[in-house]
Amino acid sequence: MHSIHFKADQKLINFINEKVNKLELFFDNIIACEVYLRLDKNHVNENKISEVKLLIPGKTLIAKKQCKTFEEATDQAAEALRKQVKKHKEKVA
Repeated sequence: MHSIHFKADQKLINFINEKVNKLELFFDNIIACEVYLRLDKNHVNENKISEVKLLIPGKTLIAKKQCKTFEEATDQAAEALRKQVKKHKEKVA
């Protein structure tokens, strides 16, 4: 996990780990996962960006969401990845 230009607190790290680990319920052959947390430079309400990269055999799945909180952005990105993983599983099967 990478937090860019700020230090993520333990509560946020635990939340993200929990969300990402749930993806293993849908696809058990995940090689690695990288999470990038960024603060958007413009100071509007939704300036928290969460980008999640999921490495699976033969493919890299990416979801990037921007919301008011890192938790909400990560939650939406994990949901988007869950849909991508399900679609990939259907193609492989």
